[in-house]
Amino acid sequence: MNEINITLDKPIAYGRTAEVYAWGNKQVLKLFYDWYEFKNIEYEQRIAQAVHASGLTVPLVGEIIRIKDRTGLIYQRIDGFTMEEMLPLKLWRVHHYARQLAGLQAEMHANTLHAELPGQRERLTEKINRAESLSDDLRDRTLAALESMPEGSRLCHGDFHPGNIIIGKKDAIIIDWVDVSLGNPLADLARTTILVIEALETNKIQNPLEKLIARGFHNSYIHRYFSLRPGGEDEYKRWLPIVAAARLSENINIPESVKWLVTQAEKVPSIQ
Repeated sequence: MNEINITLDKPIAYGRTAEVYAWGNKQVLKLFYDWYEFKNIEYEQRIAQAVHASGLTVPLVGEIIRIKDRTGLIYQRIDGFTMEEMLPLKLWRVHHYARQLAGLQAEMHANTLHAELPGQRERLTEKINRAESLSDDLRDRTLAALESMPEGSRLCHGDFHPGNIIIGKKDAIIIDWVDVSLGNPLADLARTTILVIEALETNKIQNPLEKLIARGFHNSYIHRYFSLRPGGEDEYKRWLPIVAAARLSENINIPESVKWLVTQAEKVPSIQ
């Protein structure tokens, strides 16, 4: 790992675990905060390499470097804006973006990547067990429901939403693959729905017009996805409360979101 002595300019983006800096003309540096564990950075690099090798259009990952007391990961620079940023600027293209989102996810779910990736069921189980907002009874019911759901071996992003899609000049690029797993595509689809509907049902989206647009976006997205990968609508609905319960493990600070997610999780069936 290279140790580099350099003074960086102002970050071009901020995240929960890292800041992003321009790095030359064609790369960016994802510089992690000093509290972020090195093993997680190595894991992100390995996952990014595996997904890129699958043939999907994703940023190429480079080496791990050290700058002073922080560790960074170099990525190919993708010029553009996220789909989430583009939506309010081009409202007339809402349905186009929804169909594009569905197409990207359907393409990803067609991928039978042979790589050492985490299993989706194990990842969901770990999240449900960490969700402090779940009662013991509801946790047991949710884990039992998860155990009854069909497994899969398809490439699943784990956090697929418009904020993780960069619209470039030629392509739309999927980013942020830290939560990737091999599993059931319908659980991955349910995750996207939970994120969108959570924002609608809580105070994350307050403007009535924006709420209407977001509902239309989600409806077009779901319709397009099932037109590309027909079947499984009922199973997808059974995944929703399970994924809502797992979402509660993610340090959510908005009380309305926690309450709504718990309400969704309560829809899992009782243990027989």
